[in-house]
Amino acid sequence: MTPGEVLLVDDDNAVRTVVAQALRRAGHRVRTAANLAELDRELRLGTPDLLITDVVLPDGDGIERAMRLVAERPDMPVIVLSARNTLATAVRANEAGAYDYLPKPFDLDTLGRTVARALARRGPVEPRPDVDDDHALPLIGRSPAMQEVYRVIARLVSNGLTVLVSGESGTGKELVARAIHDLGPRRHGPFVAINMAAIPRELIEAELFGHERGAFTGAAQRNAGRFEQAAGGTLFLDEIGDMPIEAQTRLLRVLQQGEFTTVGGSRTIRADVRIVAATNRDLRQAVARGAFREDLYYRLNVVPVVLPALRERRQDVGALARHFLDRAAESGLPRKMLDDDAVDVLEAHDWPGNVRELENLMRRLAALSRDDQISAGEIREMLGEPAATPAQVVAIDDAVRAYIDRLARTEPKVLEDGTLYDRLIAEVERPLIEAMLARFGGNQLRAARAMGLNRNTLRKRLDMLGIDPAPRSPDL
Repeated sequence: MTPGEVLLVDDDNAVRTVVAQALRRAGHRVRTAANLAELDRELRLGTPDLLITDVVLPDGDGIERAMRLVAERPDMPVIVLSARNTLATAVRANEAGAYDYLPKPFDLDTLGRTVARALARRGPVEPRPDVDDDHALPLIGRSPAMQEVYRVIARLVSNGLTVLVSGESGTGKELVARAIHDLGPRRHGPFVAINMAAIPRELIEAELFGHERGAFTGAAQRNAGRFEQAAGGTLFLDEIGDMPIEAQTRLLRVLQQGEFTTVGGSRTIRADVRIVAATNRDLRQAVARGAFREDLYYRLNVVPVVLPALRERRQDVGALARHFLDRAAESGLPRKMLDDDAVDVLEAHDWPGNVRELENLMRRLAALSRDDQISAGEIREMLGEPAATPAQVVAIDDAVRAYIDRLARTEPKVLEDGTLYDRLIAEVERPLIEAMLARFGGNQLRAARAMGLNRNTLRKRLDMLGIDPAPRSPDL
């Protein structure tokens, strides 16, 4: 690692202190500033090897200042930090020419590795065309899983690389494709989507590449295919795993040669499109079964984007639900709100249909809920999840009795020495805390509230029981 001089700009004194200490321990020289005015003062004293800046500063926008600095000092890499963990922020940072973007809270080890890579590179990053921060972007969520998706999208929108988006049904794969198109240089061209699973096998080639009059029975006139329709724009190939093997061969040829002919035609047509493909299947397994061409898989999987299932980012459920209620109101349905208990129920659900299922539920609730505020009971009723049943209580009761019976057989003195209560509570407490932390994605505040505990009390119990809810460096 090559040490360097780092200028850190953040209005949070705690962040400045902790980050500066970590970087100094790694051998770097660190100067700090709390706002843009102090940043300018520090720059007059000398240009650092690397700038780390927050986005929202008391006297201005850190990304806008970073953009000017990248233009003035192209050899100085910039790392952007932000608590506004949205796709728009990631894209703006990338367009400003920043070396990297790290959402808050971030891991100190990750920051240290990013600083080391940036200092090793120390070369200009080409700024991209600007995009407004309030651009109507379709992806929502501040979970770590979505932050990684944002960072990948921000890096690839400006190039023409082929992208393969994978994820379960309902996770928003087409939204990713549209974001890549809308934020990229082809944004003024058409966005054309085709679902491979919805087209009869015998018609897929004609749908993709078009056909000439008389090419087959019923072809009364020439029709342009999706490749022609998407010229100058983006072609989204949804459910690519359902494409017949014979059509895969022709698609591979187009990707390799950049041109095609219509069905029944002889004229060569240039394929001026960006390809974004999507699948809810494991294409590697399909390749192993011989159901998908290996060479086509590698042609499509140039840049992989993996979308998490909604159950893997439960902390985003509340924001998504409120967004869908707002959209329902914009479409003419009554405006509704969610109470805190309702959000807890939504976060606890596993969402087998993912984001699409959540959106449909919110629209039904907006249309059918009798009150302005949606309750937890209404959501349970809609989801078909009754409140605690006698059967569930009996199951817990049986577990306690079984535990006592086992102790009576293996450690009979426990029933006489007055330790049974403490033993039983200890047995229950650990799985209870671990289960609640897992349910709320490691969020100690929500887990504590759900259990009726003070957050400090929960932290003490975690220390006492030796439970590590997040094995990583401190969050900032």
